[in-house]
Amino acid sequence: MKASVIIPTLNEAELLPGLLDRLDRQTFRDFEIIVADAGSSDETRAICRARGVNLTEGGMPAAGRNRGAAVARGERLFFFDADVLPPADFLEKALGEMDAEGIRLATCWFEPDSDNPLDALLFELANQFVKLSLKTAPHAGGFAIFVDHELFDRVGGFDEALRLAEDHDFVKRAARHAPLHLLESTQIRMSVRRLEKDGRFSYSAKCLQVELHRLFKGEVTEDIVDYQFGYAPSGNNNGADEGLKRLIERMAVWRREHAATLKRVARDVKQAPEVQDAMAELRRNFDTLKEAVRAYLSR
Repeated sequence: MKASVIIPTLNEAELLPGLLDRLDRQTFRDFEIIVADAGSSDETRAICRARGVNLTEGGMPAAGRNRGAAVARGERLFFFDADVLPPADFLEKALGEMDAEGIRLATCWFEPDSDNPLDALLFELANQFVKLSLKTAPHAGGFAIFVDHELFDRVGGFDEALRLAEDHDFVKRAARHAPLHLLESTQIRMSVRRLEKDGRFSYSAKCLQVELHRLFKGEVTEDIVDYQFGYAPSGNNNGADEGLKRLIERMAVWRREHAATLKRVARDVKQAPEVQDAMAELRRNFDTLKEAVRAYLSR
């Protein structure tokens, strides 16, 4: 079998059918679907059984992905989250590019399933960060990691001892054996439910805090921010940013403690050609994004 699609779940009955529908319509057919469920109390498991999906016991995202990979038969593993929406030709194009270029480890561009221009801006920044970090500090979200089965086994899969950023840790370790690539032939849409639940700025602050921890203290083995695995219902997010002030205060302490190092890193990064190219691209898009944000906020 060419590929295995592995989806860790916890109470994903609302959005999982959308992903399964997209997978049913894939133009490439030599693949299996494995759902690693962490004990859902909703209809997630019933949906899987009704759709004929391979269902296995999961756990926190790292454990779920590992347990899915343990029963996978595909030569390549495609790790998705339940809230992504791949186009019908996604697997065909992704596998075609990986085969043609000899790619063993990849992620892809991602865009928000939203018409909010703030989301477009945040996703563009995230995409550029992934692109810029490919050679120096590879990053890839667990919602879209594609890897040779042999390479996955070689590095021992995802580290289940980590509380956060186990996806970035995995690609960092795997990239020591095969470089991480950002696929150019296709992209994926993903839900913004996490942004809506936590608040866009609060969520961004959490991500920054995690990255600072990884940079200065190492991988995250304890709960340094509030981040829950499982369905995060969208809707009214009043109070979602209650922890933002505390996060900002904590990051301010980090900045004071590591001011010299941060200044040196910023200078070196700014001088890199890849960063200059990315900044030029962001500047080209900024005016359009600015007008879109202004129009959205004035509605």
